[in-house]
Amino acid sequence: MHRHFLSLTAAATIVLGASVTAAATTTFPADTDPTGSLTPLGTHHTGQFDESAAEIVAFHAGTQRAFVVNALSGQIDVLDASDPASPSQVGTIAAPQGVVNSLSVRDDGLVVAAIEAPVKTDPGQLLFADAVTLGNLGTVEVGAQPDMVSVSPDGAFAVSANEGEPADDYGVDPEGSVSVVSLSDTVSAPPQQAVRTATFHEWEADGPRDLPEDVRIFGPEVDTEFPISTNLEPEYVAIEDGTAYVTLQENNAVAVVDLASSQVTDIWPLGFKDHSQPGQGFDASDRDGAIDIAPRPVLGMYQPDGIASYTTGGQTYLVTANEGDAREWGDYAEAVRVRDLGTEDNPPICSDSPAAGLTGDADLGRLNITLENGLRADGTCYEQLYSFGSRSFSIWTPGGELVFDSGDEFERIVAAALPEHFNSNHSESNFDGRSDDKGPEPENLAIGQVGDRTYAFIGFERVGGVIVYDITDPTAPEFVRYTNERDFSVSAEQEIDGGADPAEVLRRAGDLGPEGIAFVDAGDSPIDQPLVITGNEVSGTTTFFAVTTENDGGAGPGPEPTEPAPTEPVPTEPQPTQPGPEETGQPDRNEAARPDRDLPGTGSPVSPWWFALGAALLSGGGLLTWRRLSSGASR
Repeated sequence: MHRHFLSLTAAATIVLGASVTAAATTTFPADTDPTGSLTPLGTHHTGQFDESAAEIVAFHAGTQRAFVVNALSGQIDVLDASDPASPSQVGTIAAPQGVVNSLSVRDDGLVVAAIEAPVKTDPGQLLFADAVTLGNLGTVEVGAQPDMVSVSPDGAFAVSANEGEPADDYGVDPEGSVSVVSLSDTVSAPPQQAVRTATFHEWEADGPRDLPEDVRIFGPEVDTEFPISTNLEPEYVAIEDGTAYVTLQENNAVAVVDLASSQVTDIWPLGFKDHSQPGQGFDASDRDGAIDIAPRPVLGMYQPDGIASYTTGGQTYLVTANEGDAREWGDYAEAVRVRDLGTEDNPPICSDSPAAGLTGDADLGRLNITLENGLRADGTCYEQLYSFGSRSFSIWTPGGELVFDSGDEFERIVAAALPEHFNSNHSESNFDGRSDDKGPEPENLAIGQVGDRTYAFIGFERVGGVIVYDITDPTAPEFVRYTNERDFSVSAEQEIDGGADPAEVLRRAGDLGPEGIAFVDAGDSPIDQPLVITGNEVSGTTTFFAVTTENDGGAGPGPEPTEPAPTEPVPTEPQPTQPGPEETGQPDRNEAARPDRDLPGTGSPVSPWWFALGAALLSGGGLLTWRRLSSGASR
């Protein structure tokens, strides 16, 4: 195993900030290329800005092609990836009228795409096409707004998560559902009879199943026979051993679907992350002028978007990218800034809440929270604040037990790698722009095997880039590398609004807003080396990365690294630790899950190297050193 820790005494030093391996590439740390790290190879540009022109991506080994959802153009772009350093578009697959949301490709070349109806509350479709001829093979009808589709590993089923979001005016809210489509063993479209849809009707108030208390059911009442089913919103699918695990993002839960029977067998809530604990904090303000990652008296809703599964030691685990999301349709808006509690129709923070008195912009005032959780039973005030997303990734058992959470590691890594653009937005380059709202925003992920190790590749929708963790041991994942193929000297939105040519700006800006991530095994790769492919919805780019293997000797096929570019550190000031669970009455879900990641003498569930990183950041020192220790190093 490759273990990486910060050392303040090692001989080699790097400047706190970006190490540039190409004009627009940030890698952190920069001293070595351990197994699992990424080297950018080539990019396909659509020249389309902030229009979802490159979203979900899938690779087909038989044709050496990448298939990319281009929602703007209402089609699937097909790229020749036989030379990933120079990908080129070789065709398209036209979609029926509507919006292309997702796709998956079976090993034999059967392409399946999720198509949202022109009126999104109407039933959607799954489109079937041939990866070789690019011909349209036919469609079947599924539930409203199929947001994600996945083909099961055995190729027997296509499963779509039908999100069923409300209409823009919240006048109509269709049911959320999961469609399970039986596929033949030929490259052909199935008949409509092959579609079976799993519903949530059993969890209605008069149904035989009881919905767990922490599954969030909220929002305006809509005239329907199935109010809980309309409220549940399936988002993303992972399939393992005949079972689909479907994130219900807004509901902060996961649904379990048996594919053979096409029945929802369970719904389990994800619970809440206690941000008041050491190592679980975050930066809450975009107006404090500093990087300030500290514990806060806030509970985070995990609310994952992407979910994936893997098996190790004979056990299955689920991995989630905990993005967070709020509802805002018509006159209804779930989110509010903390400073606006107690104004208009919003109840105030309770005077005995640990968050009372922290409503200034430099404290919690700018933070977006939900109005739907934390209200005292009598409705007079908010006794607890709940924020969107947990700014982390998590590993769970198939039964919903939390095995691991990355705590505040994402923001600390971004702070060390990009101090001048910490928590930047995706459409423009700025500092601290997203600290008030989900931070780097982990959106999606892919899992891949490299040698005898298993890695998670997680995309940050806002600041950009892909972060890599070795998750071979699900109880103790190791951070490997953060790579960001973006040039922050180019603020795309500002330049384009100023009249610059979008295509020219985007070629300089690099990748903005990674939405979809695909892993390509070495045996399927055109370069006999694993690949990671990202679809970047804001820049309209699809980028190919080589994954370093143990046999690369730390090199890889990308450009040679240059000397690190010096940057001035961003000042940061320590904040007093906020009350822990004994004061808030909230359990620490991570305490039992991560006993081996404690800081000495604190009980903090984080890796010891974060202590050194935190000290360096708080001191305002300009130099950090990074040392790769042997696999026998103590944690």
